[in-house]
Amino acid sequence: MNENNINNQIKFISHEIRNHLSICDMYSQIIRKNIEKDGIKNDSIINALDCIQKSIQIISSNIMDLKSIDTNAKKIYDFKTLVLKGVEMAKVYPEDKEIDFEVFIKNTNNIFVDENRFISCIVNIIKNGIEAIEFRGKITVLGEVRNGDVILKISNDGKQIPKEKQKSIFEKGFTTKSTGCGLGLCICKQYIESQGAELSLVKSTKSETQFEIKLPICDY
Repeated sequence: MNENNINNQIKFISHEIRNHLSICDMYSQIIRKNIEKDGIKNDSIINALDCIQKSIQIISSNIMDLKSIDTNAKKIYDFKTLVLKGVEMAKVYPEDKEIDFEVFIKNTNNIFVDENRFISCIVNIIKNGIEAIEFRGKITVLGEVRNGDVILKISNDGKQIPKEKQKSIFEKGFTTKSTGCGLGLCICKQYIESQGAELSLVKSTKSETQFEIKLPICDY
């Protein structure tokens, strides 16, 4: 397939995905309006609708990446707010596993990031942690502002990443999962670094695997 055909195929697929995302977005808004109209108060449903609409935004942002090399939409956001959004979205993944979430954000500050990319990375790292847990375990999310940086640590007590493979986890195509494609952490690292931030594996032992995101606070 030549380059023109590939570009045309990308445009076609992007167009179709956006159409169906619009339908999902429209119906989620209709559900929200009907709930409000009927005076139904259900925090779980409202939270699910919020997560659906945020996922739609993230997918739409990824589709835009197909059309432009630089699609960063950086704005000023509150660090704690974005982290909690990401954690809430990731809670859909445990399914039949018993996962405890421990979230503690010690303090907060403004950060200058692309909201969708930043949240997407948080979701991806937590999802990987959940997949590393066989049946029952814990995801720990700790955040703080220290020495002019915000520091986010995401840990799980699942299966250890083999020591000989820990240096390669951010490489394109690398995966420890039988069904993995080896793109998740590679994309996360690219996204995080495009925000002027750092993503690193702090440790992976039999008792804990921990990733760290570090980026400067926004001082304007």
